[in-house]
Amino acid sequence: MNLKHLFLLILVPFFIATHIHAQVSLGNLNPISYDSPKKYEIGGITVTGVKYLDNNVLIMLSGLSVGDEIMVPGDQISSAIRKLWKQGLFKNIQIKATKIQGNLIFLNIYLQERPRLSKYKIVGVKKSDAENLRDEMHLMTGDVVTENLIIRIKNTVQSYFTDKGFLNASVNIEEISDTTKPNNVLLNIDIDRGNRVRILSINVKGNQNLSDSQIKSALKDTKEKGVIRPMNKLDSLIINVMHDVFSLDFYAIGQDFNHYIDESYKFRIFKGSKFIRDSYDEDKANIIKKYNENGYRDARIVKDSIYLVDESTINIDLDIDEGNKYYFRNINWVGNTKYSAKELSTILKIQKGDIYNQERLETNLSYNPSGFDVSSLYLDDGYLFFNVQPIEVKVEDDSIDLEIRIHEGKQARINKVTVTGNTRTNDHVVIRELRTKPGQLFSRSDIIRTQRELAQLRYFDPEKLGLDYTPNPADGTVDIEYIVEETSADQIELSGGWGYGRIIGTLGLSFNNFSLRNFFKKNAWRPIPSGDGQKLSLRVQTYGAGYVSYGFSFTEPWLGGKKPNAFSVSYYHALYSNGYDSDDPLRSDFRNNSVTFGLGKRLQWPDDYFTLYQSINLQWYNLKNYTTIFNFGTGNGDFYNFSYMVAFGRSSVDAPIYPRSGSDVSISLELTPPYSAFSNKNYKTMDDDEKYKWIEYHKWKFKSDFYTKIVGDLVLSTRIKFGFLGSYNSDIGVTPFERFYVGGDGLYGYNNLDGREIVALRGYGNETITPNYANNSNLGGTIFSKYTMEIRYPLSLNPSATIYALTFMEGGNSWANFRSFNPFNVYKSVGVGIRIFLPMFGVLGLDYGYGFDEVPGLPDANGAHFHFSINQSLD
Repeated sequence: MNLKHLFLLILVPFFIATHIHAQVSLGNLNPISYDSPKKYEIGGITVTGVKYLDNNVLIMLSGLSVGDEIMVPGDQISSAIRKLWKQGLFKNIQIKATKIQGNLIFLNIYLQERPRLSKYKIVGVKKSDAENLRDEMHLMTGDVVTENLIIRIKNTVQSYFTDKGFLNASVNIEEISDTTKPNNVLLNIDIDRGNRVRILSINVKGNQNLSDSQIKSALKDTKEKGVIRPMNKLDSLIINVMHDVFSLDFYAIGQDFNHYIDESYKFRIFKGSKFIRDSYDEDKANIIKKYNENGYRDARIVKDSIYLVDESTINIDLDIDEGNKYYFRNINWVGNTKYSAKELSTILKIQKGDIYNQERLETNLSYNPSGFDVSSLYLDDGYLFFNVQPIEVKVEDDSIDLEIRIHEGKQARINKVTVTGNTRTNDHVVIRELRTKPGQLFSRSDIIRTQRELAQLRYFDPEKLGLDYTPNPADGTVDIEYIVEETSADQIELSGGWGYGRIIGTLGLSFNNFSLRNFFKKNAWRPIPSGDGQKLSLRVQTYGAGYVSYGFSFTEPWLGGKKPNAFSVSYYHALYSNGYDSDDPLRSDFRNNSVTFGLGKRLQWPDDYFTLYQSINLQWYNLKNYTTIFNFGTGNGDFYNFSYMVAFGRSSVDAPIYPRSGSDVSISLELTPPYSAFSNKNYKTMDDDEKYKWIEYHKWKFKSDFYTKIVGDLVLSTRIKFGFLGSYNSDIGVTPFERFYVGGDGLYGYNNLDGREIVALRGYGNETITPNYANNSNLGGTIFSKYTMEIRYPLSLNPSATIYALTFMEGGNSWANFRSFNPFNVYKSVGVGIRIFLPMFGVLGLDYGYGFDEVPGLPDANGAHFHFSINQSLD
């Protein structure tokens, strides 16, 4: 210790003592000798100088009380000052003796309060950043402006901008007296966020067995400036599909596509290079995870350094000790009685000599989201108290012997099953979807399936479905509680779109959790009777005087209340005209009336994801002088379509609005009676009005949608659609009704004159990919195919506003007959889009598509097209 330090150690206590004693003043009373302290009894205590605080509370905080005996001078007064100072509310504290009577002393505590916050403003940043900072600062009018408050504000600002990559953000806080309020201040928070700090270079040392690129690829969110990541296997698959199916040529960094197919860096995607500390710490763990997956279980980062290159860039140095590479050797099972070691090893899928992979071991033992695991084997058979623990019993050279210890426990049965949070939906609607019932053996897969079924109802927020279970080891039972949160299920459909040279608008109401039995109960209208899971839809569509349609539908999803047999009934009416009065001889009109009865059923075979739907449709067309659309007959008369439809499908998608996994596959057949087979009429010479009066056909359709999670919430959606319309009688040919029209935004309603099916194909004009469209003699196609590949990413998964962006590639075509059908001869397009799902309005869609292939006779059919829709499908 040098003389300077010794001098400070002597003087600092002296100055502290002087400061405290200066505050323990006796005013103009007789001076007190510090050499001979005297004992006094406190006769009274007053508080002065404060405005906003309670005097009694302050006296209590000081620790002094009337009647206490204190030494003056003494530690009690100094202690009282320290206690008040700790509150952080004052900038000046003095305790004075105002009067001494014998052995009684009367004290006054003088306190000067710190200023209060009147207002504050944030300057130097964007309005959105200022609003976000206000939410994080939690500043309120009347807050005491202390040093801690100022430090908290600065820390909040710097933390906020550090998360955005601005590591050099600075904050200057100025206190300005508020002249309108005494002892109040205005805070001017001036922020300079500085330049965004990016990572210039990541330097890796010590790696011998994993390349620099492999290690850097493990850094998910920590990337070098201007560096783009190598293409992975999924990227390769996508590019090859685009190249082979869509015949698109790709160029990357000035080199042709085929060259890059053979290179490890053949296709790259840009990644941000901002530095975020939390993400960096997670990424370091990802490096170790990467090594562990390759058998290097002892790998560690010996040292890492982060240093400034200039004011806007940093470098990162990583020094890695890889350790040795290990392999699995002998794996022994202990404690298993339910299943043999051979059965368990088959599920574990690890063989002697495999690279030692800790994550693979734990995944196949405990939870494998993409397959079956050992835990699932037991937990799906009631073994709730099952436990498995792998132990390394021997490590020799590069080999590891494992002993996998199993505690099977007893099978547990379900005792109680409850649902909480369903404030609108009636209990029986939720209970009938539960796959877990009291008395059953516990099954983890049944719980997962139940959560899926609850999400599919669309009455609850799928992101907030919760589960709580309480095991009771004493009696071998478990209580299960499903936690749900209601979300809006009803929709006001304000649907619209631009198509066919006009704006077509729709007004509809869809009550998706309706209750018919409470329809006549006055108290149930809040605003409509709800809670029984029924669906009631009302819809009106028009583009003006020439067209109006309306309809309604009602669905009971559990007909009879015991089985999930969905019964539906719907009615539809449409009137198309040229706008003339009904008694005008020049009037043309076309009426369409139909009623449909449907019955859907969940199947148990091949598994319980399968469904069977059947319906009967009764449809009547009435034409009067209507030859504008139909290129047959006189445009007059009645036409009848009585058909039966059966659809067999399987849906395993995990969520209805933004699926991340699963599939939706269906095949359907719609057919009418073969009237001509029971008639002796000559259909070759019959006029069209008579020939097509009783519409006959068979119509086949196939659809498949597959959803694959790429990483996180990034999802690949692949879809295929086929349709075929056939005839029974070659003399009649294929009916002009019920045909396929391909191209455009798929706007459905107005153009559904004749039962036609509209198939969207983005990047092309409406219905332009239809046989003979160019010469205005299009009767529609009798066969079509369509292929779609989309990559989707959610911007918001909030159930009140689900938003996701997408990029797509599409191909499709339609043909007049089967002889000209070629499924690989398709019109191709690419584009981007966005979907916004609002519970009250449905799905809003906007797509920009570019069609690559020219359509014969229609030079404007392809090229760039915007497609906008409200509650319309662009699939």
